[in-house]
Amino acid sequence: MRVPYLTRRLLPRMSGRLRGMQHERGQALVEFAMTASVLFMTLVGLMKVCLAVYTYHYLAECARETVRYAVISGSSSGNPVSTNDAIQTYARGLNYPAITTSLIKTSTTWDTYPTSGGTCTPSTACNNPGNIVKVTVSYAFPLSIPFTPNKTWNMSSTASMIIAN
Repeated sequence: MRVPYLTRRLLPRMSGRLRGMQHERGQALVEFAMTASVLFMTLVGLMKVCLAVYTYHYLAECARETVRYAVISGSSSGNPVSTNDAIQTYARGLNYPAITTSLIKTSTTWDTYPTSGGTCTPSTACNNPGNIVKVTVSYAFPLSIPFTPNKTWNMSSTASMIIAN
C-alpha cells in the first residue's frame, strides 16, 4: 500500500513537534481548572447580584402594596388595621418567588398631617382620614458567592400615603 505524498512529507515533521510537547501533557488541564474556577465564581456572583437587584425591586413593590393596604384599612373602613403586626403579616403574605418571607420585617408609623407633624400615640386615633401612613419594609439578603465569605445585605424601602377614608 502506498502512502500519499503529503502524509510522507508531513509525518516526520509532526512527530518531531509531538516529541517536544510530551513534557506539556497536563498543562491544558491545569490552565482549564484555574480559568474555569474564576469563570464559574464570576457567573455565580453575577447571578447572586441579579437576585439581589430583583429582591430590592420586590421590596419597593412590597412597600407600596403594604402602605396601600394600610390606607385602605383606615379607621373608617369595615376592617381597620392599626398595628404593625397586621401589616407585616400582609407583607409576608404577598409571597413573591425566591424571597424568604420570614426575613421580611416592617416598620409602620402613622403621622398626623399637616398641622402638628408629630407621630400619633396609641391613645389617639392614628389611622383616621387625613393622617399619613409610612411603611418601611426591610429584608436581610443572604449573599453567598463561592470562595468568598458569606455576607448579609440589609435592604429597605419606604412608602407613604395619606389615608383618604
